[in-house]
Amino acid sequence: MPRISFSTLLFSSFLCTAIGADAQTLNMKDAVNAAITNYGTIKAKGNYVSASKQSVEQARREYLPNLTLAAQQDYGTINGQNGPLSALGGLSTASSGPALAQQNWNAAFGALYLSNINWDFFSFGRIREKIKVSKEVLKRDENDLNQEIFQHEVRVSAAYLNLLAAQRLTKSQQKNLERATIFKDNAALRAKNGLIAGVDSALAAAEVSNAKISLTKSIDLEQEQANKLGILMGVTATDFKVDTASINHVPKSILLTDTDVNFKEHPLLKFYKNRIEVSNQQLNYYKKLAYPTFSLIGILQGRGSGFDANYPNNLNAYSHSYGDGVNPTRGNYLFGVGVTWNLTTILRNSPQVKAQRYISSGLQNEYELVDQQLHAQLALAETKIKNAMDNYNEAPVQVKAASEAYLQKSTLYKNGLTTIVDLTQALYALNRAETDRDIAYTNVWQALLLKSAAMGDYNLFINEF
Repeated sequence: MPRISFSTLLFSSFLCTAIGADAQTLNMKDAVNAAITNYGTIKAKGNYVSASKQSVEQARREYLPNLTLAAQQDYGTINGQNGPLSALGGLSTASSGPALAQQNWNAAFGALYLSNINWDFFSFGRIREKIKVSKEVLKRDENDLNQEIFQHEVRVSAAYLNLLAAQRLTKSQQKNLERATIFKDNAALRAKNGLIAGVDSALAAAEVSNAKISLTKSIDLEQEQANKLGILMGVTATDFKVDTASINHVPKSILLTDTDVNFKEHPLLKFYKNRIEVSNQQLNYYKKLAYPTFSLIGILQGRGSGFDANYPNNLNAYSHSYGDGVNPTRGNYLFGVGVTWNLTTILRNSPQVKAQRYISSGLQNEYELVDQQLHAQLALAETKIKNAMDNYNEAPVQVKAASEAYLQKSTLYKNGLTTIVDLTQALYALNRAETDRDIAYTNVWQALLLKSAAMGDYNLFINEF
């Protein structure tokens, strides 16, 4: 059974991508729409739905009677012999003629023309149950498509947010490199003039090198996340410029408390529910197989023969003419009602019925498990929202304090009142504060997306953009 991993999906590590000056601008809704249109799995499940629609039509046509047309034209002898005879696999009897005292090889043309209609007009609802099975399969495949679209919307949104956060983090690393570079230039100038020890200049250069490495790592990870978003969108482009301004506010719906959530309408639960309904419908169909079938039969037959009616008395009364042999001169019709009931089907079908009951029970167990997971994920989402909002409110305080501390230490260092170690610590604290701020802003939206995924309501998230 596929396991739900929305929490893992939404709160994966933040990845990063380098954005060029000519990168295309991409907003959330456009990314999601492109993914739904292009993603291979969604297109495949759309084709499965179309196939199921044709299966429903095919099941409906099971009501049609069997209509058979046959014709044969032969050339041969008609020696008969007294005794029982059964034609195997044919629609009529074998050659017929007088039982003569000895074999002869008189041969002429003959023909048989036959139309046969057979209609199983009553089978205790067997065909009706087969149609219901096909309809339930169609509903299952439609809901499978819907839940795949829903989950893909969540996956694409999560990847988009991760890329958005990654680009913000890259900008923060760029600012950190600029600060470190200014710091190094000042330290190198003062060391050259003998105002500070040369080791300070070396430490400043090491800090610049560390900032460059951090920026390169950020760019590398950003490119990986852009590649993942491109794969989810079904496109080859991996250079995206996302709308960073779209998450600079707190979504209005994040603070709403939902006390009444209808989990039965969740796309994933509807799919699992339909799996149970398909199994139950198949169970009903298998039960019907044990009942008899009532049929209407109609046959219209015409025969032609090159042997004359007095051939038993005059063995020369036959013609080799093809036209005489294939021209129908006799006809018969037959109408009737028949019933067939294979009693051993009851014994053979019993294990199949029991097996299908077990399958239905197993599918019900899977449904209950998914329902439990969704309830647990909703509770987790509420906790994530609270924690994300706490961090969102606290992040500006941290950045402000770290900025003031860095400014103070930088001023003191320039005036020779503190050490380079203290300034380096202040620089690190400011970089960490800006990183925490970028992650805190994105985590608010990630928490809302997790809640949207648990509730089965993607509009709760996407309508905020």
